[in-house]
Amino acid sequence: MPTATDTVAAGDLGPLTTGDGTPLKTALARATRRARLKALFLVAPLLLFVIVTFAVPIGQMLYLSIYNPVFSDNMPRLSSWLRAHDVTQVRGEDAFKALVLDLTEARANRTHAQVGTRINYERTGATSLFKSTARKIKRIKGPPYKDQLLALNEEWGELHLWTVMTRAAAPHTAAFYAQALDLSYDAEGDIVRAPENRRIYGHLFLRTLLLSALVAGLCLILGYPAAHLLASLPLKYSNLLMVMVLLPFWTSLLVRTTSWITLLQSQGVLNDMLVSVGILSDNGRLELMYNQWGTVIAMTHIMLPFMILPLYSVMKTVPKDFVRAARSLGAGPVTAFLRVYLPQTVPGIGAGILLVFIISVGYYITPALVGGSSGQLISNQIAFHMLQSLNWGLAAALGALLLGGVILLYWLYDRLVGVDNMKLG
Repeated sequence: MPTATDTVAAGDLGPLTTGDGTPLKTALARATRRARLKALFLVAPLLLFVIVTFAVPIGQMLYLSIYNPVFSDNMPRLSSWLRAHDVTQVRGEDAFKALVLDLTEARANRTHAQVGTRINYERTGATSLFKSTARKIKRIKGPPYKDQLLALNEEWGELHLWTVMTRAAAPHTAAFYAQALDLSYDAEGDIVRAPENRRIYGHLFLRTLLLSALVAGLCLILGYPAAHLLASLPLKYSNLLMVMVLLPFWTSLLVRTTSWITLLQSQGVLNDMLVSVGILSDNGRLELMYNQWGTVIAMTHIMLPFMILPLYSVMKTVPKDFVRAARSLGAGPVTAFLRVYLPQTVPGIGAGILLVFIISVGYYITPALVGGSSGQLISNQIAFHMLQSLNWGLAAALGALLLGGVILLYWLYDRLVGVDNMKLG
């Protein structure tokens, strides 16, 4: 059916058609649909790659932060009993019977250590408790189970242990997030702040944000004049200087980090030079490595190209005539810079700061090598729990909080500055 618009456009000749008689609007819609399908097929491999290598791993990490079925899978009788009852005190014979039967089976399947490790995440000493009890479980020949199990180890009579097992009986838990936020459960199962000597992650999150902001600020201070020089020089000179910026960027990260260790350690090149010229005594060498200073210095050098390149790409497009016009109208060099040149480079400043800050928040290798105990970031704790303590749930919860923090900062940046004003090149 021709529409009123078609009729008006065609006048008295009727709706416009193609050579085969198809209405022009229909033919245009088909052509547009074919173009969209071609575009979708072209980007499909990239979309699939991003989903498989980015979205799926992040989704698994987020799910792992609330999912741990080790206890419920290997202690099915006790888990079922705990889910059906409120544990406000150490239970009686039926609960201990389920515990003994499950522990006997876990011993036979060699899974009792995994179960103990899961409980050990929330109650220190549980791993050895489960292992030692599993070794002696054959001594229990039959009921009454409670008295015999308490005779093997009195720790089975602790209410805290039973409340921890109650939480572990559910495969989905928020315990890892509570631990990542420096919270803990008391013996009655209520959430309280962790003891002061065990509050680790809040301090590490704060240190990570502060050091990342400091690195981004130092990169801006150092990178802005360098990018301005690159954008102002003739092309043959700026290309030569650009190689000096890109050469460290192309050099192995491990090589650059170990080079800073050689330069800044107590017996390194810098301290030896200062001692040789008499500025420092041999006993007064600077401690620039294996602390926060080492992390800041090495990361600033590594992140500098990520600040210079966005700034350079924006400064290259700023017309030089604007500043000259401001100077010719009587503005001083500082006024011309602050009111004419600087506002035009804000997109590059925003892109550089955001890029450096986000990369620094998740940096791992450099703080691990040069940071020592005081220069470690939250990423080092995530790596520790994934590689050494094998507490993947806590590592995933820390990673999820870090991801949430970065998304929140990105949202704030968008609200305050605007992502549309950011240019990476």
